[in-house]
Amino acid sequence: MLRNWIKKAALTLASVTTLASVAMPAVAGQETTQIDELSIGFVPSRDPEEIVTATEPLEQLLIDELATLGYEVGSVDISVGTSYEAVGEGLSAGTIDIGFIPGGTYVLYDDGAEVILTSTRAGLSNDSDDPADWNANEPTEATDEQVTYYRAIMIAGPSEKGRELADKVNNGEELSFEDLNSANWSVMSPSSSAGYIYPTIWLQDNFQQNLSDLENVVQADSYLNSFARLASGQVDILTVFADGRRDYVDQWQSELGGENDIWTDTDVIGVTPGIYNDTISVSNNSENMSDELKSALQEAFINISETEEGKEIIAIYAHEGYEVAESADYDVERQAQEILREQSN
Repeated sequence: MLRNWIKKAALTLASVTTLASVAMPAVAGQETTQIDELSIGFVPSRDPEEIVTATEPLEQLLIDELATLGYEVGSVDISVGTSYEAVGEGLSAGTIDIGFIPGGTYVLYDDGAEVILTSTRAGLSNDSDDPADWNANEPTEATDEQVTYYRAIMIAGPSEKGRELADKVNNGEELSFEDLNSANWSVMSPSSSAGYIYPTIWLQDNFQQNLSDLENVVQADSYLNSFARLASGQVDILTVFADGRRDYVDQWQSELGGENDIWTDTDVIGVTPGIYNDTISVSNNSENMSDELKSALQEAFINISETEEGKEIIAIYAHEGYEVAESADYDVERQAQEILREQSN
């Protein structure tokens, strides 16, 4: 009988210990903070129903992660804004606690919102500010390293002028604005980060000029058409995201008319500053938000992104992971937004 009593007591103690380990916060002695509801707003960069379906499991994952960090959250409300601006305005007003928003949206609403995380993506084998380094290390390939930004590049094609400018860069000579102005350019629409805005920032930083100051510029309706013009010699330079050539390796010769492979026929002549990836931002005017909760959210989202289920959720935005961010990371984006404002006036 005594043996049975000891066995029962041991089982009871084990059950209490297990329950305590689940109920207690991760840090010994830490008090649990109660939050009735956290709201998350997603921008409508994809079909809203698709976003809602993909992110539905995030509710329980976030509740579980925050529980280990000392926060007992009753529910998580997930919604998709009617526009990017609607999510930014919700963060500023405090009606949305957390927003998955691009860098451009964040800097427009950074008076009421704070960036806490930057999304990451696979990096590239080239990431130098010096275009000659890109040309010496071709082809550009994806790597396993996660990065928080991408770049735009200016590519010279196989035309006589394109080869002239590429040769100068590869010989270590500095290009002048006169060199660039003597070439024919293909750019994207003025709202394109990689195809227009950041190349404009590159011109401003290096030559105190804008794309609009160049004499021979045509706007393409797609990168495919831009590369077709480059291959045929209709233009000498195009603007594109850093791994843009990788998308047209096969088509360059078979469809676009390139004489050699794309890496032989083209060279990089300019590299922009980094274009920072999408953000997870929080409201500075939410009653729920505190510095401690911001830190907990950073840890929670990073942990979630490292799980298989979490990776499936954030893939809806082509996110692969997250790193802690700060406002200064998006200073170049603020410069980009200023360019957009000038264009609209």
